[in-house]
Amino acid sequence: MLDYLVVGLGLAGISFCESLEENNRSFVVIDNDSQRASVVAGGLYNPVILKRFSLAWKADKQLIEAIPFYRSLENKLQVSLDFKLPVLRIFASIEEQNLWFEAADKPALQPFLSTDIIPNRNPHIEAPFGYGQVLSTGRVDTKALVAHYKSFLAQKNAYYQELFGFEELEKHKGFFQYKDLRFKKIVFTSGFGLKENPFFNYLPLNGTKGELLTIEAAELKENRVIKSSVFIIPLEKNLYRVGATYKWKDKKNKPTPEAKEELLAKLDSFLSCSYVVKDQQAGIRPTVADRRPLLGAHPEYEHMYVLNGFGSRGVLIAPYAAKRLFNYIEKDIPLDKDMDIARYRKKYVKF
Repeated sequence: MLDYLVVGLGLAGISFCESLEENNRSFVVIDNDSQRASVVAGGLYNPVILKRFSLAWKADKQLIEAIPFYRSLENKLQVSLDFKLPVLRIFASIEEQNLWFEAADKPALQPFLSTDIIPNRNPHIEAPFGYGQVLSTGRVDTKALVAHYKSFLAQKNAYYQELFGFEELEKHKGFFQYKDLRFKKIVFTSGFGLKENPFFNYLPLNGTKGELLTIEAAELKENRVIKSSVFIIPLEKNLYRVGATYKWKDKKNKPTPEAKEELLAKLDSFLSCSYVVKDQQAGIRPTVADRRPLLGAHPEYEHMYVLNGFGSRGVLIAPYAAKRLFNYIEKDIPLDKDMDIARYRKKYVKF
């Protein structure tokens, strides 16, 4: 008899598994690798919403927990995951500079917004009004994290790569059974795959498609993240990630020519050096209308839980949310009402 079955292994699944590991709970993971958002993600952690110069929801608290979380994973998996990178926001005008300074005066934002205007010295970037720098930022290599964590679980015989068959889940008094597995609790962490989950598909998970490009630009010589109408994120060997798009109707993980054209047009508006497009990827972000995560217990079935809805900020939110779901399940510590799926209880329809 296992303590937990975890369904899905993106950032949410890995974060919850780490809570289980730290507290000596037995578990296995079932994942069919169909949800690509965590793998495709740019992996930036940035506490500031740069469109509005405002602090993202609880980003200060999330950052405090995320940095040691990824450091611990680096030690455990013996792989580099967290790359400290400054994020520079291109100012479009003097007015934007003034708005930046106004935001930097706010107590919540003071630790994260530098009050120095950084002049542009890269001849290949158009930034006549300079940059504002966000502090405490970086990039997590989410693709490497998922791959190495799968290997780690596989070595423990705790990873099953298969499509989860909901019709094969049996609910008994005090435990669940799935094929030859018996476990006390089940947690669904399957990202946009939640739409196919008959137990939790009543939740308003919208899903937003995002596409990114990988370009090679030998002349660019930039080791900072540059944010204008798109991000340029330095990788290695003259490679850069460019993104991302936001599309609400298309729910397929297939890259499109339209998204490539959109990204290149935005990139060319401020980048003047030559480059070659090396790759294009797409994934569906698990977004929610109120921009808050989806955590909590099923309204009818005991010991069935969900951890989802991180949108484009999974790198920061996942460790924070997973820890709180674990404490809710095991220690009966109430969830923040902003995250608790009980806020959607009125929409629940019995099966």
